[in-house]
Amino acid sequence: MIESDVLVLGGAGIDTIVRVPEFAFPPGDSLPVPPIHDYVAHSGNGVALGLHALGLRTRFADALGEDPQGESIRARYRQTGLDFVSHPAPNGTPRSVNFVDAAGRRFSFFDGRYPAGYVYPEDSYLPLVERAAHVHVATQRTPAVWARARELGITTSTDVHTWNGTDDWAWPMAGEADLVFLSSEGVPDRVDDVMRRILTEGRASTVVATEGAGGSRVLTGATRLRCPVVPLEHAAVDSNGAGDAFSTAFMSRWLRGRPLAECMRAGAVAGAFACGFAGTHERLITEAELAAGIARVENSWRPLSD
Repeated sequence: MIESDVLVLGGAGIDTIVRVPEFAFPPGDSLPVPPIHDYVAHSGNGVALGLHALGLRTRFADALGEDPQGESIRARYRQTGLDFVSHPAPNGTPRSVNFVDAAGRRFSFFDGRYPAGYVYPEDSYLPLVERAAHVHVATQRTPAVWARARELGITTSTDVHTWNGTDDWAWPMAGEADLVFLSSEGVPDRVDDVMRRILTEGRASTVVATEGAGGSRVLTGATRLRCPVVPLEHAAVDSNGAGDAFSTAFMSRWLRGRPLAECMRAGAVAGAFACGFAGTHERLITEAELAAGIARVENSWRPLSD
C-alpha cells in the first residue's frame, strides 16, 4: 500500500545563521553582528517541508539526537503536521554555522558529527521505502535504499550539492539516483562535464544543476536546456534554502510527468521566492503561490537550448 507520494531520507539539522557585512575578517578579533538565530534546517528538511507545503503526501525519516536541537526539529514537524520517523543519532543532532553576507549569499560550516562509516539501520528505513511512490535521498548513510527501490520499481532522487565531480563520497548517490540535483558552485568551469558523467556512467535519466544568479541547466539523454532565474519580487535577504526550494518545486512537476521546461520554471520561481525570506526553511512556498509565480513569468521566462 502506498502511504506517501515521497519519502525523504536523511538531512535534518540545525542552522545557526550569522549575518556579516562580507565574507572577510576585519582587523581585530571580534565584530558586532545582528542577532544570531537557530533554524530547523538542512537539505532533507527543506525538501520534506517543501513537498509537504505543496500538498504532496510526504514522509521524512532521519536520525536525531536526544538533545535540545533534536527536540526543536521534532517540535517543528509536530507543528506543521509532517509525518516524521526518527531513530537515535549516535553523536547528537547535526548542525551548521552559516555566514550570510549583505547580498544574501551564504557560506556554511557543516558539522555532521556521525562516526566514520556509520549507516542507518536498514529496519529504520527500508520498510518505509516499500510504502512510497518516490524516494528522495539526502544522506549517504542509507546505502541499501537504491537496490530496494529498483526492485520495487520506485523512482529515486538525490542532491549532491557542491560536489566537485571526483570525490568519492557523492558517487554512491549521484550514480544511483534517477534524478540528480547539484550546484555548480563546486565545479563552475566543469559543470557540464560532471552532468554528462552522471548521465552516462550512472543510472540517472535527468540531471539538474543550479547556478545561483546564473540560472540553472538540465540534461537528459535527449534534451539540454539552460534556464534563467526568475526576477525577485523582493530584495534578496537570504539564499539559505533556495536550492532546496528549487529542487522541491521541480520534483512536484517532474513526478507528475510534466515537461522539463515547466519543471525548471517551477524550480526557478520557488528558488527566487526562498531568497526573499530570512532563515533556511522558515517560509515555504505553497502550491497556490507557486502557481501564481509561474503565471506571473509565463510570458517572459524562456529556457534556451544549447
